[in-house]
Amino acid sequence: MPILFDKEKQVFKLDTSSSSYIMRIYKENYLCHLYYGAKIPDYNLTDHIFKGGFASFCPENINIPGAGFSPGVCTFEFPGENTGDFRESAVSIRNADGNNATDFRYAGHIIYSGKKPIDGMPSLYSESPEDCETLEIEMIDSFTGIKAVLYYTVFEKLSAMTRRVAIVNPTDKSVKIERIYSLCCDFNTRQFDMISLYGRWLKERTVQRQPLFVGTQSVGSKRGSSGHYRNPFGAIVGHDTTEDYGDAYGFNLVYSSNFKFNVEVDGHGGARVLMGINPDTFNWQLNPGDSFDAPEAVMVYSANGLGEMSRTFHRLYLNHLIRGKYKHVKRPVLINNWEATGMNFTGEKLLTFAQRAKELGLDMLVMDDGWFGARDDDTSSLGDWVVNEEKLGCTLKEFTHKVHQIGLKFGIWFEPEMISRDSDLYRAHPDWCVHVPGREKSIARHQYVLDYSRKDVRDHIYSMIKKILSENEIDYVKWDFNRNLSEAGSALLSNENQQEVFHRCVLGTYDIMNRLTTDFPDILLENCSGGGGRFDPAMLYYSPQIWCSDNTDPIERLSIQFGTSLCYPASTMGAHVSASKRAGYETKGNVALWGTFGYELDPNKFTDEEKEIVKEQIKEYHKYYDLIHYGDLYRLIDPLESGYKAAWMFVDEEKTQALFTCVVIKLYEDLVFYLKLKGLDKDAYYRCSQNGEVYSGALLMNAGLNLSDYPNTDGESFKLFFEKIS
Repeated sequence: MPILFDKEKQVFKLDTSSSSYIMRIYKENYLCHLYYGAKIPDYNLTDHIFKGGFASFCPENINIPGAGFSPGVCTFEFPGENTGDFRESAVSIRNADGNNATDFRYAGHIIYSGKKPIDGMPSLYSESPEDCETLEIEMIDSFTGIKAVLYYTVFEKLSAMTRRVAIVNPTDKSVKIERIYSLCCDFNTRQFDMISLYGRWLKERTVQRQPLFVGTQSVGSKRGSSGHYRNPFGAIVGHDTTEDYGDAYGFNLVYSSNFKFNVEVDGHGGARVLMGINPDTFNWQLNPGDSFDAPEAVMVYSANGLGEMSRTFHRLYLNHLIRGKYKHVKRPVLINNWEATGMNFTGEKLLTFAQRAKELGLDMLVMDDGWFGARDDDTSSLGDWVVNEEKLGCTLKEFTHKVHQIGLKFGIWFEPEMISRDSDLYRAHPDWCVHVPGREKSIARHQYVLDYSRKDVRDHIYSMIKKILSENEIDYVKWDFNRNLSEAGSALLSNENQQEVFHRCVLGTYDIMNRLTTDFPDILLENCSGGGGRFDPAMLYYSPQIWCSDNTDPIERLSIQFGTSLCYPASTMGAHVSASKRAGYETKGNVALWGTFGYELDPNKFTDEEKEIVKEQIKEYHKYYDLIHYGDLYRLIDPLESGYKAAWMFVDEEKTQALFTCVVIKLYEDLVFYLKLKGLDKDAYYRCSQNGEVYSGALLMNAGLNLSDYPNTDGESFKLFFEKIS
């Protein structure tokens, strides 16, 4: 069994195929962390609780004799506030007496097969009880009577765990949760680098790596979404860790609002990792009899570098996060009209797009922003989800029927969480947006954010969306989110509950997305937020793909897709061929193949040569679909580190097929270019379909290929496909 409890030694041991996580119930029922790392058979780790014994100026527990224990130096599983541990705490609860002293101790536990869902929130799931095993540990603050339930779910075959916390108030007094992280992981060394993903609009998820220093280093969001600027992913890795070597600990929060990934290095040589809701913008009143569920966090350990860590995340999310019809069904190749027309289109023009797309072998036409209300630019009509029949030249039902008659599926764009200042909805309900009464409302893109903490607002918006989806032949929905929250307040919440707005709003978003995916299980939902501004695991729970970035330039996309791939699989990354001028169609197609694949341009402008290129690209999409969407990714040349090239490859699970791709950013200084491949069967032989040569896996991985004669001019690229023959 992956979870064991030694009653005599009071030790929990959580094992995956290649990692162990160990904790101990210590004196006075402190729950202490002992170890997380490569798998070990035993747990004789009693001396791992402390870092060198008692430290000066750290308080002692009066009931534990001697100077060998102090909360100030102990490695805890769920450290509280203001009770002797001066590091950042995982939880802080202000009680009815007005103080925030918080001290949870072990009170009991249960172990069971499978995994429980979180009511109203996305989380990983098990398809059968054999997939995983869960440990629930009940903790109690004996002074206040407040309880905390710690959940640890072990996916044994994947070297992955999930963590979360629920706070329960069984008392007759209300309390305030001021801080609640979903995981705490104390390490007894600081010899790590911290990796995070930063960016902005058009430049999301750039990899940043820096050594840990004494003090606090953190990344997070206070935008009301996970955001373009920081992603809810973080890792700590050994100083010498590479793609293929060394310890890598990856952490990812299944949450779409304000988060924080915090690493604190103390003066005793240890490092505390915390991940969860950002406490800077959070406060939750917990009334008698109520409970609060923190979002789930994912932990992945790899002893073989960042590459193995990424592949573990990918397999985990493909099998236990992404749901619905399109988890296994091939996704359609779509063409979106946005970059070709903006809002300046007619139904007649889009039908010509559909006709050309069908001739080229595409599967779907997506009608983007501008089909509703008086929406000819971005100044109006969000919230007025009524079809502009004058622009379409017919009803939406007639239009979608025409598209289907051509032989294509049909998709449509919504921005359900927003309201335009110039809209009938805003004129009727100005208090329906997120705002602080009496304070001027900030505007962005001429729009406000709807107050999804309110059920009446959600019900109204969803009724409009449901009507459109129910009455028309719609196969796909693109859900956009084009601004962040400011003046975060709600007209319906009491003064005591105003700091709950961010969390309540994202719960409202989950509610609508859950309704949509439940009522319309055959619709393919794709998330978007100005591109990749809300690219997180929680969104993937509802939509199997997310528009990776509004930047469709294939050279710029390299660093974006490399960074995204640290924890998100290829099948989740919306990637299209556009009219970008920096590279030709071959490179655009090769980069977009590392994703969902589609087009963002006017098909009526294709030359005869371009039409043939597109037809060939679509054939390749179908040929390599399973390999890319379900295979293992190996990053070979990082574009940011190299500056000259980017290279990656996909290998299927049986190691019978491999697709290698290389993109030239700029001319390489050296004339000779050798590259070693990865992930193949060293004892097998492979034929390269491009040159007909046969190579052993050992040769390809150890000696490498001489790629000097392949395209080497700025913006060029090439692919090599290898198939096992013996």
